[in-house]
Amino acid sequence: MTEALSAEAVAAEARLLWEAERTRVAVAPVVERHPGATIADAYAIQLAGRALRLAEPGARLVGRKVGLTSDVMQRMLGVDQPDFGYLTAAMVSGDGAALSPADFLAPRVEAEIAFKLKAPLSGAALTIDDVLAATEAVAPALEVIDSRIADWRIGIADTVADNASSGHVVVGAWRPLPAGLDLAAVEVTLAVSPGGDANAGTGAAVLGHPAAPIVWLARALHQYGGGEGIAAGEIVIPGAVSRALPVAPGQTARASFAGLGDVSVTFVAGAS
Repeated sequence: MTEALSAEAVAAEARLLWEAERTRVAVAPVVERHPGATIADAYAIQLAGRALRLAEPGARLVGRKVGLTSDVMQRMLGVDQPDFGYLTAAMVSGDGAALSPADFLAPRVEAEIAFKLKAPLSGAALTIDDVLAATEAVAPALEVIDSRIADWRIGIADTVADNASSGHVVVGAWRPLPAGLDLAAVEVTLAVSPGGDANAGTGAAVLGHPAAPIVWLARALHQYGGGEGIAAGEIVIPGAVSRALPVAPGQTARASFAGLGDVSVTFVAGAS
C-alpha cells in the first residue's frame, strides 16, 4: 500500500503550483517528484492550494468545476476519470470578457453549460432530478483551462493537484431552466477566430447529462473534499461538451448553445 504524502510534502507541492500560477513559469509534473502520489494526495494538495488563494485579499469561493467528464477530453489528456476543482471570484467573468494572454501559460477553451444553485447539495445519494430541482438558473459558459504543469504533461494526479487544470470561466446570461428543454439534447458549437478551430457537441457528452457531473461532484466531495457539500448560490460548471480548442492573442472564442444563447471571450492582442 502506498504511503500518503506527508503534510510537509503536500504543503510544498501546493506552494509550488501556486507560485507557478503567479509567475507564469510552469513546473514539472507532481508525479515526477512524488511517483507514488495518489488521487487522495492530489486532492490534499489542491485543498492546500485553495487555502493559499483564499488567503489573498478579497478572495472568496464562488463555485466548483468538474472536468474530464467527456470521453473526448479524457482521451485528449490521457486520463480515465473525472476530477473536480474550485472557482474563486477572480476566476469568473461575464460574457464578452477580454482576457490578457499574460495571465495564462497554455490556455485552451471549452464550451460548458453552467449551473447556479438555489439549494445546497451533498452526499452520495443524489440524482439528476435532485440537481435540477436545486438549480436556480443555467447559462452558456466558456472555461479557459490552463496548466501549471509544463507542456500539459499531466496524469490524473497532476491535474487534480493543479485545481483540475483551471484557468478562468466566462459566463453568459443566466436564465431559469427553460420549460421543456432537455439539457442533454442541447446542441453546442464552439469556434475560435480568426484562424482557429471549431467543433460541436451536445449536453449528453458529459456523463450523459449536464447534471450528472454535479451528482458525481457531490459524491467526490464527500470522499475527497473533507465532507464539503455544494452551497446554495454556488456556480458549477460540469465539463466540456466537445474538445478543448487552443486560443492565442488576438483571437475570440464563441460558443452557441441551442435554447440557451451565446457566450464569447477575447484574448487581447499585445496584452502583457
